[in-house]
Amino acid sequence: MSAGVENGNRRSLRLSAPTGSLKGGMATAVRKMPRKCLPGDSFSKPAVGTESLSKKLKLRMKGATSGHSQVRSPELGSSPTGGSPGSLHTSSVPRLASSKKQNVPILANGGSSRESDYDSYSSEDEFPLVFHRESEELSVYEQKRLKNIQENAQFFASLNMLETAKMLRQIGKKGPEKGQNRPKRERLKTPGENVVARRSMRLLRLDPTGTPISEVPIEAQVKPEQIEERIFGPLKMITNEEEDSRVTENLMKTWLEISQGEMHIEKRQPVELKKYKSSLNRMTIQGGFVAKVTSNRICSLALHPSQDRFLVAAGSAFGYVGLWDLSSKTELAVHQFKPHCGTVNCLYFSPSNSAELLSISNDGSIRCGNVATAVFDEVYTSNSGNTSSFDFLAEDGSTLMVSHWDGDVSVVDRRTPSTSGELAAYLGINYLRTVSVHPVHRQYFVTAGARCVTIYDVRNLKASSKKAVAHMGEHTKNVSAAYFSPVTGNRVVTTCSDDRIRVFDTSAIIPKIPIVSSITHNNYTGRWLTKFRAVWDPKQEDCFVVGSMARPRQIEVFHGAGSKVHEFRDAEWLGSVCSINVIHPTRNVLVGGNSSGRLHVFMDYSR
Repeated sequence: MSAGVENGNRRSLRLSAPTGSLKGGMATAVRKMPRKCLPGDSFSKPAVGTESLSKKLKLRMKGATSGHSQVRSPELGSSPTGGSPGSLHTSSVPRLASSKKQNVPILANGGSSRESDYDSYSSEDEFPLVFHRESEELSVYEQKRLKNIQENAQFFASLNMLETAKMLRQIGKKGPEKGQNRPKRERLKTPGENVVARRSMRLLRLDPTGTPISEVPIEAQVKPEQIEERIFGPLKMITNEEEDSRVTENLMKTWLEISQGEMHIEKRQPVELKKYKSSLNRMTIQGGFVAKVTSNRICSLALHPSQDRFLVAAGSAFGYVGLWDLSSKTELAVHQFKPHCGTVNCLYFSPSNSAELLSISNDGSIRCGNVATAVFDEVYTSNSGNTSSFDFLAEDGSTLMVSHWDGDVSVVDRRTPSTSGELAAYLGINYLRTVSVHPVHRQYFVTAGARCVTIYDVRNLKASSKKAVAHMGEHTKNVSAAYFSPVTGNRVVTTCSDDRIRVFDTSAIIPKIPIVSSITHNNYTGRWLTKFRAVWDPKQEDCFVVGSMARPRQIEVFHGAGSKVHEFRDAEWLGSVCSINVIHPTRNVLVGGNSSGRLHVFMDYSR
């Protein structure tokens, strides 16, 4: 008995948890058990006989009394036979299930030392009782589970996943050393074939079918059918609607009446800039002075010089010329004729006889519409069909200076019966758009072409060299127009596609003309709008008018020094870009034309 007590005391010395916290100690013991012995595992299978063992343990725990002797742990400093609660060591818990095969010592009160370990448990405490015996072998289920684990481990080991991942990480860390560039990958070339780089068909100047696009500007292009349908000789001045119409009789009569006694019109002297601004401020637009004169976009304008009644002529893109009597309030005030087959680039009333309207077209012809005879006479014809502009070389309008798109110029004498021209010369200017004659020294004329503005002397055209007498530089793109000032010719205004309007000092014709001012102005009109042309005001030769891309839509007036003088705008009646503009020589009247064939008239209604 004493030997049993000694063995029980040695085992009780390993108890560490107090009796009062036995439940928490047992939970700790359960957590420290081997994985196969944890209660509640889905893969654990209760061992045989554990159910009867649990019943016995519960009965023993209920039969234990608080008065029997217990062995205390020497670590707590109490006597071996004291009555204070001891601590239960977790290492004794796994051996509860194997207590049947061991010689358990019996204490003095008739119970074993194992029973004394759990005497402080109450009947309400739950204890995990499903344990495997340490001495028993694994069940069939656990053996199958361990076999599956071993097979899975062997399968994953055969994949060498760890070695592969390690190798990939090393490859990802490797890179080109600093200062060393990666070797360029060589392109594979097919032997015997040259690799051709792809280029845009637009840059190659080809249409979608591969046909080369003509280098002639859009406004200079004439379709072959338009040349074929051109009628040579005089044309009757009849409206386009029907040949036998008598609608134009009132217009002819009005035109003839206002042209009589207007053989010579005195030009007004320029006024002070302040008075000029005040006169522009009085000019407004009304609803009755907006009308559609042509069916297509307007490319040229001319204003009759009469001071009593106002007559406007507009040239369109398909050879039409529209006339609008501003004094007539009826719907029949607009009349449209078709003397040409191509774009009407330029219109002028004759300076000696305002009953004559001269027009030039891309179809290679110049016609004179005479209201007295009601006929469009043919003044000049060109076989190439690429005429672009003209101006009066003589003050009375008897001789003309004609420009061609390909760089040729011609001198035409209207007094001769021939329509081929008196003189032709090639100046070597690409896209020669406009020509303007000096108002005082009429032997000089200025041309506007591709990135150049030059002044020539008509007396030198017969020479072999045909050199220009003066140049105006600083143009980086094509120039759409260049005009002498209308009174003295001391200034030239140019309109360039580089978004600049420049004014040059031509008071002295020297080889290099100095520039007076350069005005930043948006001149990008695009494909469907007529290019801007800055034109001088005949009443104030130091000021000019030009269209604008700004919003709200407006027509701008600038001073030759570069400052803006005025803006013509009206939110109700002006809602489009007026590319072409013309000013009356003596009255405060401004007419602007847009690309839909509509005219807008600003005038001083107080007079």
